[in-house]
This record gives sequence, C-alpha cells and structure tokens, in this order.
Amino acid sequence: MTSYSDPSRPTGADAAALTDSPDEALRRSLGVARRRFLSTCTAVAAGAVAAPVLGAAPALAHGRDHDHGHDHGRGQVLVPPHKRGIILYTVRDATARDPLASDLPSGFREVFKQLARHGYRQVEFAGYRQHANAPGGDNLETVEGAKLLRRWLDEYGLRAQGNHGFIPPSWPLTAADQDTFKKHLEIANILGMDHMGTGGDPTGSSYRADWDVAADKWNALGEIARREGIKLYTHNHDSAYGFLLDRGPLDDQGRPTRSSGIRKLEYFLKITDPKLVWLEMDIFWAHVAQYKFHTYTAPDGSTRRNVFDPAGLVTRYNKRYPLFHAKDGVVDTANGMGWDMVPFGTGDIDYTTFFSRVGLSNYRNPMVEDDNSPSATDPAQSLREAKISYDNMAALRRRRR
Repeated sequence: MTSYSDPSRPTGADAAALTDSPDEALRRSLGVARRRFLSTCTAVAAGAVAAPVLGAAPALAHGRDHDHGHDHGRGQVLVPPHKRGIILYTVRDATARDPLASDLPSGFREVFKQLARHGYRQVEFAGYRQHANAPGGDNLETVEGAKLLRRWLDEYGLRAQGNHGFIPPSWPLTAADQDTFKKHLEIANILGMDHMGTGGDPTGSSYRADWDVAADKWNALGEIARREGIKLYTHNHDSAYGFLLDRGPLDDQGRPTRSSGIRKLEYFLKITDPKLVWLEMDIFWAHVAQYKFHTYTAPDGSTRRNVFDPAGLVTRYNKRYPLFHAKDGVVDTANGMGWDMVPFGTGDIDYTTFFSRVGLSNYRNPMVEDDNSPSATDPAQSLREAKISYDNMAALRRRRR
C-alpha cells in the first residue's frame, strides 16, 4: 500500500496552480465539464456564452455583503461572504414540503430564494429530490433536472459547492455503478460544483486491511472524477476518527486487536493520493470523536492517551480539507457523545479558534448543518434556524492579539 507524504502549505507556483485560472473560473460558471470546455471553447465563443451568465445579477444579489474580510473595528472576518454555505439536508423538510398545502417556502426554487435572502452564497446538496408538486417535479437527478436547478441557483446568486450523493457500492466497480457515478459527475459539472462526495465514511471497519481496500477504491474513483474536473470528497462521523486496529496480537479470525495510535481517517489520508481524494470534516462529529476516543491499547498492551485535535489535523493536511460541516453543539456528558447538536453559533464549540487556526478562508467552504432543525411541530423552524446560523457565521471575527 502506497503511503503519500503529508502535503505542506503550497507557496509560489504551487499555490498559483491550486488557484482557479480565469479559464477555469469561466468553465465553472458555465457548468461545463473540463474536457468539453477545452475542446469547444475559443476566446470569441467564451465571450459570447459567458455574457448572459456572468452578467446576470439576481434581484437579491446580497447587498448586505459589506464585510469583505476587512477589519471594521471588530477584527478580521473569519468566513468571507462568498464562502458562507449550508447543506440542504438542514432544510430537507422545506425542499420536501408540498407547495399546494403550505404558504411556507417549498421545493428547491423557493428554498434557494429564502436562503439567498438570509445571505447564503453557497449550498451543498444532499440529493436532488423534492416534493412532486414543486416546480420540476420530484426527481431532479437528471441532466434536465440539473439544468433547471442550475438556472434557479443562478437566479438567486447561489453556487453549488458539493453533493452528498452516489458513491458506487461495488468494488471492483461494476459497469452499471461506473455509469451511474459518471452521470453524477455530469450533473455536478452542470451545477458548477468543484466537489462531489458522500455523507458516509469510506468504510465502517476498524481494521487496516479494510481501509487499504477503501483507499484503492477511492483512488480509482478520484481519478475518474479528476478527469471530469471534480474533486471527490468523503465525510466523517465520529467513529472514523477512532483508532485503527493495526497491531497484534490477533483475534481468532486473524485480525489485529491493538493500535499503533493512528486514527482511521488519518491513515486513509496517508494512503490516498492527495491529488485524487479530499475530505470534508464534520466539525461536530470530530469533537464527538475527541470526547469518545482519547485512549487506545498499544501493541505492548498498555493504555496510551492521545487526545484528538480536529483543527490540528486540518492544518497538517491543509488543502486536503476544502469543505467543512459547520455544526454546533452544547456540552452534554450524559448522552455518550459529549455533545448535543444546536444551531450554529448557539453552542459551545469554539469556532472562532477553529477557523482562526485552520486559515485559508478563501479556500475552505464551511457548510452550516443541523440534523435536528426540521421539526414535526414547527414547520418554519429549519429555515428560521438557517437564518440564525447564517448570522452567527457572518459575525465570526478573528480575535485581536
């Protein structure tokens, strides 16, 4: 199994290569696959095609985005306006709502409009389904559906930045799974995404052999995605930042029972190609892992202590972490997890310190998430809490020294 060196913070030419060129920015704005763009785009054609898209200024157009990272006596803005996003799972009840049975925003188009009014500039999809009575029908997981979604995103000044979607279950890949995966990449390009991923972990196993297999699979998928101009990412829950079982003695099935002290996703980062595989840290679940997984049994049988530092891991692997789930929590040592989810900015996770430490504010894409926002008794709650979370993210400032 190949081990890849930890990427360092790029400088000079390396940094420039990682920044979108004007051509790449144009390709993204048009939602065109890289190979198609390069094969068809000329300077004249680019100008002709780009004009109606890049010149469109939605009526909502985020006039409130006055804090462009500058210090107005309150400290530097930690999350620039154009990077403030939300995963649509947070408002899944609103996209699934019947517009014929409610005056509340319902379906993708109305939800996009409301999120833009709140101030959001980015969204991460969690699938492409909505209520059947909403414009476009229930299933927009098609090329035509993606074009419709893209039109609504552009209408309200939003950018799609990722999706928790299809990762082939087969390995080696079946022809059917590979075709479906490529269809999702085509949809991602139509939507103008830089990234496409999943809400799950690469594997639920604790054993190194299974993580080796997962790395092979993700490297292969990442190569397919890269050919289409997309960065493939995986997401974490708490268990993925638990300790890898990679040392003896072996159990009766020949599996290791002790650990070298490396965490599972940290091992995954080491053995996947940094040019092909990326990560989205769910900061809430990373803090749950910090609470739950702080000791391990070493190869000699002793108990060792190793407290997880989520921001430290991000800084060590730097640009391998282009996305975050910005999910807050209040301390609760009675529930087994250490934390209870709450709207962003209303909990105890120190996001000022976290975002200050990880830096690269114009590269990272934090997506507000709250699994508990949808309410069976208060149908307006999820969008109301999305506004609270946006305002709290916008208010984050680097502390003055």
